[in-house]
Amino acid sequence: MQNQSNNIPSGIVQSTISPSEALFLLNRDVAANQLQTYRSNNEPILMTSLSGMPIGDKVYSLTAGSRGPILLQDTYLLDELGQFNEEKIPERCSYGKGSGAFGFFQCTTDIGSTLTRAHFLDTRNKQTPIAIRFSRFRSELGSSDTIRDIRGMAIKFYTDCGNFDLICNHLPIFFIRDPILYPSLVHSQKRNPVTNLFDYDAYWDFLTLRPETTHCLVLLYSHRGIPNGYRYMNSYSVNTYKFLSRDDDISYVRFHIKSNQGISSIDPTKALVLAGLDSDYATRDLYNTICIKKELPSWTVCIQQMNEQEMKNSSFDPFDTTKIWPKTYYPLIALGTITLNRLPSNHFSEIEQLAFSPANLVPGIELSQDKMLQARVFAYSDAQRYRLGKNYGQLPVNRPLNPIANNYRDGYMCLNNQNGSPNYFPNSFHGATTSYRFKETIYSVEGNVARYECSNDNDDFNQVKTFYRQILSPDERINLARNLAKSLALTQQFICKRALENFSNVDQDLVNDIQHFLNLQRPTKMEDSGIQTDLERKI
Repeated sequence: MQNQSNNIPSGIVQSTISPSEALFLLNRDVAANQLQTYRSNNEPILMTSLSGMPIGDKVYSLTAGSRGPILLQDTYLLDELGQFNEEKIPERCSYGKGSGAFGFFQCTTDIGSTLTRAHFLDTRNKQTPIAIRFSRFRSELGSSDTIRDIRGMAIKFYTDCGNFDLICNHLPIFFIRDPILYPSLVHSQKRNPVTNLFDYDAYWDFLTLRPETTHCLVLLYSHRGIPNGYRYMNSYSVNTYKFLSRDDDISYVRFHIKSNQGISSIDPTKALVLAGLDSDYATRDLYNTICIKKELPSWTVCIQQMNEQEMKNSSFDPFDTTKIWPKTYYPLIALGTITLNRLPSNHFSEIEQLAFSPANLVPGIELSQDKMLQARVFAYSDAQRYRLGKNYGQLPVNRPLNPIANNYRDGYMCLNNQNGSPNYFPNSFHGATTSYRFKETIYSVEGNVARYECSNDNDDFNQVKTFYRQILSPDERINLARNLAKSLALTQQFICKRALENFSNVDQDLVNDIQHFLNLQRPTKMEDSGIQTDLERKI
């Protein structure tokens, strides 16, 4: 427990520390005092081996004489080194660095019962436990929290009908709409495999070769690109889900997670300073806020809804992840509130091993035709099997509240083999069975098998034009151009020229402003370098 009036952990006896040490603790944040808090609230315990045997000496290795060789029978040393070698698991390929917390979702309306069969949305004031992992798209372990990048906010709802994983980003759209491009997108934003450095040529080359990335780029390089920690940002499902009501009515929804703290961003210059001074800025802010428990962070969960007829008649592709749904036509419907009130007892156990997948659905919420969502169903689950093993769902932080019954058995780290029930289906011995009530909805599919452009309107610029001309203020447009120019100045001129051609489809003023800031950074006027790839010539 924490002293509510200051940052000194409760339980510290003042006679055990000097006045100067007490002042030092008082001036530190809560996260910095974690070890002192543990010391104050716990008595020393006897060290044991993995099997529980008490250990008499853990300072010196077992040797034959004071200068003799180490003996193979020193099981304490062998365990110490062996356990250390395998402490880490594979890092996530994207959204690598993360932090998280636990809390609850409280339904604040009865309207959910008319929209979906999902139990956690059907009753006002009903509470559902949740876990949230915050992250950054192209981050890696140890990277800074204040880099311009998409932030992730993955939410696990522990409902009475299984876990529902809602995986969101802090921008309402994404770079691409076809999942076959996702590995290349990530590769272009990660370290160059030869230099092991971030490569601005690769970054801008890929993005400018795909014009559909323009919308996301403009949002990312606007004032929204560097949120002030995780508490002061909204989050969006980006993907489109299907709701099934009790009357078998189908609708399509996108989730919006709206911060009740408001929206706040960090100035780019300050962000660079923080990247050097405190690379864990957002992680520290979240930890300290929840630990002190003065103002628990919360968000309002909303949806935008579209019925089947609206989906068919839409002027844009509702399943295109590079496009928003205009709120004028599809207003927000509030469903409830998320509140975070508990920190993980151990980061690795409860956050690094916290595994999400869009495949984790509950009755009443289904997958739509969204191509990115459908690919993520495989990709996320497969990544967790690689990182954590096939039984990752049995880990306490991933385990649902309701009992598990299926045919899955054995494998590494199996914790639950289901008490001898039959491991095949169908069976005659009271094993797991199915219920017609939970079958998926029936829908028709037609068309020729081919590789199609994902969007049905091929309009990559109309929505971003609206954002630039109607949403951004004049000062924000200038800052957008300045931010883009700072990054484009670090890439080759033929790539930069291609970027300006894409941005000219948004507004010529944007191109002029970017060019102005580029001229301030580059000593000579930009010219066509003539360095082109075969792909560039074909395009």
